[in-house]
This record gives sequence, structure tokens and C-alpha cells, in this order.
Amino acid sequence: MEGAVLHGVRRRHPLTPTDAPAVQPLTRTVSRTSRRLLAPWGLAGVVVAATVALRVRDPHAGGWGTCPFLALTGLPCPVCGGLRAVNDLTHGDVVGALSSNLLVVAMLPVAAVWWVRWLRRCADAPEGTGPAAVLPAPSPRLTWVTFVLVLAFGVVRWLPAAAWLAP
Repeated sequence: MEGAVLHGVRRRHPLTPTDAPAVQPLTRTVSRTSRRLLAPWGLAGVVVAATVALRVRDPHAGGWGTCPFLALTGLPCPVCGGLRAVNDLTHGDVVGALSSNLLVVAMLPVAAVWWVRWLRRCADAPEGTGPAAVLPAPSPRLTWVTFVLVLAFGVVRWLPAAAWLAP
């Protein structure tokens, strides 16, 4: 092709780099945002895959392994029964899930809110910020309160009066 004449100026090619639409900055922005969102969406993919695995293979029947704390002490840890609770939830059995592990069921909405906050922070983060830099960090007070609640839940499930909390 010989070239095009535009406004009386002869060009070698009808679309030279100066005539090309300016989409490159948008492409860069989308790709950088996409990279920042890989970690939260990757975690969501792992959680969905694990949930599907728990739905397909029933942890009530065994074969998922043994809790190391339970194997060493004979006492259930605070998350013992968590796999069974998730399995029960995937089958719509909320009461069964609560009886398997009340703590895990109570923490699922908290984990979902935390994940949404992380996703939003990654999407809104300035360029050059990695996903770990925008993780929503809990306050030290909240960390200690959570630690004490999990520990208390673990100890209370060992008591005969709270046998209904045992997995």
C-alpha cells in the first residue's frame, strides 16, 4: 500500500503509531489491577475447590486424616469438626453444622467479610502495591479477643457440662 493522504499530509501507512487509538494506558491499568486481584481470587478458588471436595467426599465417614492435637492429647482442638461442619452446610444442614463445630460456622461470615474487604482494598490500591500490603489487619485488641475466644471455646468443649459442643 502506497500510503494515505490525511489533511494534505502523505503518510507511509494509514495507521501510524501517532494515529493509533490510545488504549495502552487502559490496558496497563487493567492488567495491574488484575494482578493485584490474583491473590484474593486465588484464595477464593482454593476455598471453593476445598468446599466442593468436602461436598463430594463426606468427612463424617473418615479418611480425611486425624487432627494432630486430638491424636496427641485425646482432646478435640477448637477446629475439630470443622470439615464436618462445612460438609453439613453444603448439604443445607445448619443444625448439623452447628453441632459439628459452632466456632467454624460462626467464623465463616467473618471470613467472608474479611475477604471482601481484602478484595476491595486490592482493587482500590495504588499502583505498585502488592496484595499482601493491603490485607486488612485486625487491631491488636481484636487479635487478643479472638485468641481468647478460640482458646475458651476449645477448653469449654472439654467440659462434661458442655458435651453438646464436642465434635
